[in-house]
Amino acid sequence: MTNASVMIKSVSEEKIIFSLQGRVDSSNSAQLEKELFDLRANNPGGTVIIDAEDLEYISSAGLRILLRMRKQEGELEMINVSRDVYDIFELTGFTDILTVTRALRTIDVEGCEIIGTGCSGTVYRLDKDTIVKLYRPWISLEEIQKEREYAKIAFLNGIPTAISYDVVRSGESYGLVFEMLRSDTLGQAYKKYPEQYDELTRKYVAFVKDFHQQKMPEDTFYSIQSLLHSRADGLNEWCTQEEIDLLHSLIDCMPESVSPIHGDLHPGNIMMQDGELMIIDMTEMTTGPAIYDIINVYRDIVAAPRLSPKSIEASMGLPAEIIKKIGDDFFALYTGLDDRALLDEYYAKQELLYAFNVCLTVGIGPEKIRNNASKILDRQLRKTVIPNEATLRELLQNL
Repeated sequence: MTNASVMIKSVSEEKIIFSLQGRVDSSNSAQLEKELFDLRANNPGGTVIIDAEDLEYISSAGLRILLRMRKQEGELEMINVSRDVYDIFELTGFTDILTVTRALRTIDVEGCEIIGTGCSGTVYRLDKDTIVKLYRPWISLEEIQKEREYAKIAFLNGIPTAISYDVVRSGESYGLVFEMLRSDTLGQAYKKYPEQYDELTRKYVAFVKDFHQQKMPEDTFYSIQSLLHSRADGLNEWCTQEEIDLLHSLIDCMPESVSPIHGDLHPGNIMMQDGELMIIDMTEMTTGPAIYDIINVYRDIVAAPRLSPKSIEASMGLPAEIIKKIGDDFFALYTGLDDRALLDEYYAKQELLYAFNVCLTVGIGPEKIRNNASKILDRQLRKTVIPNEATLRELLQNL
């Protein structure tokens, strides 16, 4: 008899996860079936999920066990299925009647070139054709899978972005592999080709404007308003209900729009492929007034070099003073404001919108930011947003 076993991996009110291990065939299927159904009978309630991470092989006798379990439960999900076992499920048609999720491919990034670092993760070049973004520990697998889906939707709707391949594991981190042919980030291009600075800045501005002229089908992404409302609700640890209600009312001032909003259009998240620009990092894709995206551009290439130079240098791979120059030149070209005094007036409006945006992001940041949330909110909400509520409300209404 070949070795096979089943055991309970975890139990909750929502689900019970069984671990199926070894090689399941006719020599052990009867005993295995009894053990599985006995365990289920002693642990009723919750959806049944079978973790197949340690399942080496399954024969037709084993597949019949799964059919009987599905008939009893009404539904059945298999997770962490190896490629070989997945082939069996696919060839027999089981992928059509069960929810089957393949195990994540494992990769090693040791020795790979780092081409970008941001608050959500680090991007490595795997080879000449692909890159991988490895995410920070606080980014859930569900969020990573969402980014993969968002990248696919954006690509199919004509937004220039890399093809997203598979979700992978590297050590304790999850990652997402993208196609990237002969590519640098825009930040790297600024560094490698300083003589092309003016051309790169013109391309940067044109790319952002073209991106925001796209119109996404309704319900493709969440609206920026719905995202911001959920963030406002998450501030009850640091804000009074009156303050939260004020933020909600300000969000409601924003007009509806189906323009795409990336949320992080800085040169470290824009790639160059054969001279053309494309975006990566779709974690926070939404739709809404395009200018809301410009608030984030202002944050990254004007405010950040002043407030957190080391962090933004790591994200873009450029000195803070160069990033600030790119910021000034970007906005002079974007707005058509050649006069520095007029540009400073524009920056003053952006600074108020930026303060509003910061208030709504402190609760979702890394631990360092969350630990300083009270100080940040005191400065940005109570000393900036609230005293300038009327002006901010008008700005939001006219985004």
